[in-house]
Amino acid sequence: MKANRRRLLLGALALAAVPAGAGRARQRRSGGYLDRDDVRAFVDEVAEAQALPRPWLEKVLASGRHSAAAERLMTPALTPPPRDWRRYRERVLDDSRLRDGRAFLQRHEAVLARAQEDFGVPPQIVAAIIGIETHYGRVMGTFRTLDVLLTLAFDYPRRAAFYRDELAQFLSLGHRGQLDVLRQTGSFAGAIGLPQFMPSSIARYGLDYDGDGRIDLARSEADAIGSVGRYLQQQGWQRDHPIAFDAVANEAIMDEVGRGIVAERTWTSVAELGVRIDGTLDPEARVVLMDLPYRLDDAAEGVVYRLGTVNMAAILHYNRSYFYGAAVTELAAELRGRDAPAAATASARS
Repeated sequence: MKANRRRLLLGALALAAVPAGAGRARQRRSGGYLDRDDVRAFVDEVAEAQALPRPWLEKVLASGRHSAAAERLMTPALTPPPRDWRRYRERVLDDSRLRDGRAFLQRHEAVLARAQEDFGVPPQIVAAIIGIETHYGRVMGTFRTLDVLLTLAFDYPRRAAFYRDELAQFLSLGHRGQLDVLRQTGSFAGAIGLPQFMPSSIARYGLDYDGDGRIDLARSEADAIGSVGRYLQQQGWQRDHPIAFDAVANEAIMDEVGRGIVAERTWTSVAELGVRIDGTLDPEARVVLMDLPYRLDDAAEGVVYRLGTVNMAAILHYNRSYFYGAAVTELAAELRGRDAPAAATASARS
């Protein structure tokens, strides 16, 4: 009897000595998110803030499982590769994407024209974004979104607050019947559908543009078109306004201006620093300066500069990468049948 009591006591002490992180890791392996105090506190918050029934929330979250793949893919490399605009451009502006983009424009000519009328965004820009995001629906991601959002909300400290908000929005959309929370799939970062919207973007900017009573960005190309147009409009897109110009600049000017995504400075103030463009712009127009470094096969390096307007800033709010913004405008130009701006093979300018 004494021996049994001693074994029980030792077992209890051993459990008490397990670090909190080890307990959390064990919960992740078992998939028991709902057993965690932080997740149950989240349920309390969402039930009140979103007016969602607690039993439904518990049932949904009890089915969630840790996604080791999503956590791994979201973790930045210790030594990220050098930025290379030339290589990025070659990857996203290939013949296949251009061919499929032209087919997309032809197939949805009427819907794209309606979106341009409603939001002021040219059809080629909408098509270019959907093309670069998912190759027109070919690559939308196969990760179960519930698992991704749970993992990144509770086991990925770098952006936990952001992903808890996204998980709350995802659950709210599911309870309203806008998506199936148990079956919805998407990217390893939680993005959904042809335009790769996060749940909060679906809630704010998603449109039922085909009139079937439901926002479906994964299966309705019309909904995706309308939602992208609305998103850009809400980010400040200006109808019939230029997007970007090739620019002459240098690293010192770039450092002075800063590497943001908001068009904060006037064109006059940037021109006074020595920037030149291949066109004309209103002196008070708000602009953002972009640098696009590249590498050649002989390891030589150079930089292409672009000056973007508020319309480029709207694209950069979609994705903060200068490479992305430049690629969208170049793909759109090719879809429009115009010459794209000078880019990857241009020599460095100073």
